[in-house]
Amino acid sequence: RSYDEADSEKLADNFAPLVSALLCSRGYADEERAKEFLRDDLSLLADPFLMADMDKAVARINEALQKKEKIAVFGDYDVDGITASCVLSHWLRAKGAVCEAYIPERLTEGYGVSDDALRAIAAGGATLVVSVDCGITAFEQVNLAKSLGLDIVITDHHECPDVLPNALAVVDPRRKDCPYPFKGLAGVGVAFKLLCALEGEGSSEHLINTYGDLVAIGTIADIMPVTGENRAIIRRGIEIIRRGTRCGLRKLMEEAGLPYREITGADLSFMLVPKLNAAGRMGQVRVAYDIIMCEDEVVAAEFASRLCVLNNERREIENRVFTEICERLTHGNPDRKITDPIVVAAGHWHHGVSGIVASRLADRFGVPSIVICWEDGVGRGSCRSFGNFSIFEALDVLKDELLSYGGHFHAAGLSILHDKLPSFITRLRDYYRARRDTERGAILPVDFAVTDLKLLSLDNVERLADLAPWGTDNPPPILALNGVKIESVTPIGGDRHLKCKILKDRDAFECVFFGVSAKDFAFRQGNYADVAFEPIVNEFRGVRSVQLIMRDARRQVAQRRPARAFNNTTSSPDSSPGRDALNLCRRFLNGSELKPTEKFLLRPERADLALLWKLLEAETDNQSQPASGKIDRLTRASGIGNPGKTYIGLKVFEELGLIALNEAGGTLGITLQYHKGEGKVDLSVSEILNRLQ
Repeated sequence: RSYDEADSEKLADNFAPLVSALLCSRGYADEERAKEFLRDDLSLLADPFLMADMDKAVARINEALQKKEKIAVFGDYDVDGITASCVLSHWLRAKGAVCEAYIPERLTEGYGVSDDALRAIAAGGATLVVSVDCGITAFEQVNLAKSLGLDIVITDHHECPDVLPNALAVVDPRRKDCPYPFKGLAGVGVAFKLLCALEGEGSSEHLINTYGDLVAIGTIADIMPVTGENRAIIRRGIEIIRRGTRCGLRKLMEEAGLPYREITGADLSFMLVPKLNAAGRMGQVRVAYDIIMCEDEVVAAEFASRLCVLNNERREIENRVFTEICERLTHGNPDRKITDPIVVAAGHWHHGVSGIVASRLADRFGVPSIVICWEDGVGRGSCRSFGNFSIFEALDVLKDELLSYGGHFHAAGLSILHDKLPSFITRLRDYYRARRDTERGAILPVDFAVTDLKLLSLDNVERLADLAPWGTDNPPPILALNGVKIESVTPIGGDRHLKCKILKDRDAFECVFFGVSAKDFAFRQGNYADVAFEPIVNEFRGVRSVQLIMRDARRQVAQRRPARAFNNTTSSPDSSPGRDALNLCRRFLNGSELKPTEKFLLRPERADLALLWKLLEAETDNQSQPASGKIDRLTRASGIGNPGKTYIGLKVFEELGLIALNEAGGTLGITLQYHKGEGKVDLSVSEILNRLQ
């Protein structure tokens, strides 16, 4: 995508330049449309009675409250279902109801309302079942419930079949006959709207302050669109989470090392949700429900510890299954291309990790993926799509091959008999091939290429928070810089990730590329590339700076070097870039204050200093040589990036008493004053390095 600078300037009175550019690139060049998109006030919440059957659901629940009937809340085992169960059961109990929450175990009961569960609920004395985040395909179960003396109210948000279950009420905004204007609510969002209807007009503010944290978490966990009502819910919910008022969530965040007072939507998505999800995946879903409902600090801390242990176990199992499947698919050739949907099945895999593994396979191979676990001749599978291919629509077309199925555009679940699998695979492959060219969309969407580097200033990047929270239909900004020079590539995290420094004209930026090792990175020091990235604000030791989270890189499309870029890594100190770097270095050492980008250009990393030190230790000739030649040679040999940075490294060593420099008469002599075995040197005490932070 791109944007019109004139349109962006029109928005400048109300939005920061980078925010304006991003809004324009996404089709919100009109000021009123932009303001409407960014609205987050609670007036966005539509009348809950616009939802089909909401009046019937409210009437039956109120009747149960008046008659003191026992009510069962039937939820799903994922975070959306768990939070929905907590919200509704807490409210019902607060109203004096005898209420139990029934959440099936993923490993032993499977997804959705089951016959055995209904029999157990009826035996326990309940007369009304309210489902949350499930039930829209529970046709036979609803009929069974009636024979057991149970009324069922279904609340769900999944795609609806043409014919609905014969329940007392079916509340789902995705019903074809439902006039509710916002279709993107999560299961917990629908449960929240049920409470708004039960409480009556004007109750939204009170209810969002009571349950907004849980509604936000469930909405984020289920990857629902972060627009309209959901934007308002999530922004308010994050504010509530930051207060730390819900005991169990606060203890879980403390156990996970999350600063809850500064929590973001990304923190919830990538750090908190997986831990809550781990309970269901590992067959202990009640732990997640209990920690949310818990009000005892000591007990909540015990639950938090258990969840973190379960999450670690989940990770180990997930990695083991993923590795096994990858080896099966590639036959020992990691570069083997997969072009058809992946459908894999086994009896020894842990069903609790099938969804995560399917998602990783889709990302790894760029095709829809289904992971099936066999038990007694029946396979339960988790499905994940890729690009613009709807996995739910594919299952709907092939439903005659399946025992059951359900889900969304990007994620779904299925059950299938063993002897049906071969024909299912063949038909899915043919269906996918017929649509691959038009629907696959295996590209990284970029909002726009940055040509004015002022857009990446710290102030501009900080203002991106005005657009957050990020998610579906409001993804984090992906920008591009074309024709950058890769100045350095450094492995981090045991070479599971990498850090690079890039140069664009005379501006330098720090990039981090997660999930890509330095050895697998297609670029080396001195290469030119076009890079796609997400700009963020990084804080280290109290200093805030712009960092680019790299999403992809490609060979520079225009095979020309930017006119003002450094020529190459081994520039002579007497060449223009080398001389500029040394002059910048001298200005800094003489006390001049530099811009952040200039400091970044000169600041050596610990790895740079280690390489430079090894070279000095290996020196056999400590005689003075012309300064330019010696610095040039050290720069070339160490790959440190530029001569100014090399000289800074030498001055740091001198400052710490590691070497003595003799710089008389335009020459440079270096004498080591520190040798192996004398203990570690603390770089953090270097005044030079601290000034460069």
